Amino acid sequence: MLEGFSLSGTVGLLQLSYGNILMMAIGLLFIYLGIKRRMEPYELLPIGIGIILGNLPLARFMNLPSDQIQAAGLLGVLYYYGLYFWNILPPLIFLGLGAMLDFGPLLARPKLIIFGAAAQVGIFIALFGALGLGLPIEHAASIAIIGGADGPTTIYTTALLAPEVLALTGVAAYSYMALVALIQPPIMRVLTTKEERKIVMKETREVSRLERILFPLVMLILIVLLVPLAAPLIGMLMLGNLLRESGVVPRLSYAVQNELLNLVTLFLMLCIGASFSAEAVLHVETLYIFALGLLAFACGSGGGILLAKLHNLVFKDKVNPLIGSAGVSAVPMAARVSHAMAQKEDPENFLLPHALGPNVAGVIGSAVVAGVFLGGLAV
Repeated sequence: MLEGFSLSGTVGLLQLSYGNILMMAIGLLFIYLGIKRRMEPYELLPIGIGIILGNLPLARFMNLPSDQIQAAGLLGVLYYYGLYFWNILPPLIFLGLGAMLDFGPLLARPKLIIFGAAAQVGIFIALFGALGLGLPIEHAASIAIIGGADGPTTIYTTALLAPEVLALTGVAAYSYMALVALIQPPIMRVLTTKEERKIVMKETREVSRLERILFPLVMLILIVLLVPLAAPLIGMLMLGNLLRESGVVPRLSYAVQNELLNLVTLFLMLCIGASFSAEAVLHVETLYIFALGLLAFACGSGGGILLAKLHNLVFKDKVNPLIGSAGVSAVPMAARVSHAMAQKEDPENFLLPHALGPNVAGVIGSAVVAGVFLGGLAV
């Protein structure tokens, strides 16, 4: 009666490998950082759970519907249709993000956009570094975009260019976003003097409602005309912001920045975590991805600071160089770190409104670079 029955095919413990155990330990570390250290808990907690689920043998959470539709796993379906096949989850994140962003600080001082652009230099440094290591151009571009410190953009780009390294680039991007408060301060201290960190910037002007409404419309048309393949990210970002700034659809604005953003973030993080399996991670390219991603992030932070210092040499209107490091896309964490560093030197220096300008510019900048990569590689 039991002929052909195998206990090893029903008990996951018998299939558990050392690689699975290592990955689940990493998942537990993410959960610890999210709960105990409160480091980006909305991302790290579901990623950690996803890593554990994806490394439980025989659980079938990550069975893809393309393999055998009736055996498809819950997370496999979300991963396949949300990222690999349709790639709709990252643009939906941008929709909610747009409804949360305040472009007022950038509109009040438009030149701050150059610091957001300068912070993208890390992406190109990592790109050439990855190519120098002999990685394929699709992998190099996917790894480089980590330097923008923008998880959804990294995931969106990698899903189109190199889905085989999606788990690695996604986890790396969100890990560095969570570690902004640890990575950036040493770079700030090395590249700035105590006097520079004490610079108090002038108060900015009041931005009119008309400017706030026109900005997302103008940016949408201009960017998509120049970089068409940035449209899914930029289009959703600007739509979300218009919902916010129009003032006539408060229920839609509230829904996309709360219920929609929360649910999509949960599903996206679970998918990325679950795809972080031992088979996908335990090889030498993993080291390249995390090392180059860290290099890109560090160079991006430094690039913004150095441009701010150059600005102060040329113009009389001085800026605090700390706002340059906020040019990466980690919103609003990078701006908060710049503000905290300034307040360590002068508790009366309220830098946050100024740092938010380059910070939101960085969101646009990384999405534009992603569009350039996708267009250049003819995706």
